Amino acid sequence: MTSLHDEDLLEAIRRGQEEAFTALYERYRPLVLRIALRIVGNAEDAEDICQEVFVRLFQQPPALEGPQALRLWLARVTTNTALNVLRSRRRAQFHWARWLRLEWLHRQRRDEGYERAETAALVRAVLDQLSDRDRALLALRASGLNYEEIATTLGIRPSSLGTLLARAERRFRERYEALTRMD
Repeated sequence: MTSLHDEDLLEAIRRGQEEAFTALYERYRPLVLRIALRIVGNAEDAEDICQEVFVRLFQQPPALEGPQALRLWLARVTTNTALNVLRSRRRAQFHWARWLRLEWLHRQRRDEGYERAETAALVRAVLDQLSDRDRALLALRASGLNYEEIATTLGIRPSSLGTLLARAERRFRERYEALTRMD
């Protein structure tokens, strides 16, 4: 059967003769594998492509005429199948990259949220160690009140507010640094 022309073998496949398919498979497998391997770059995918191309040939033998028609048909089907594999691979890589990027962003936000919560807890712990007046001074200043408003709220002379705030900030900083060194 291997001496028969491609058209005769295709006709035999249409009649259900498996030997004809085997003859075409043995004749063109090296070509199909070579094309697939050069396009996709790895033997495992090339083997899968080769199998897919020959399954297609077996299930629906094309109606071709001419000495090179089957060879060209196999080259075209192999190329298209291999390119589909590459496209599929790129889509999968894109989706994985997108998922990883989203996962990384989620972790960053979660870590940042955790760090913010951790920092807020640390600030709260330091504020709890300060006197009521220092805590009030810092809270009012952090809330955006100006010196006059803070002085009026706390009943402090405006002329001494700068010194009191500077001392409160220094005590806060010292306690904060002491707590962060312990971690």
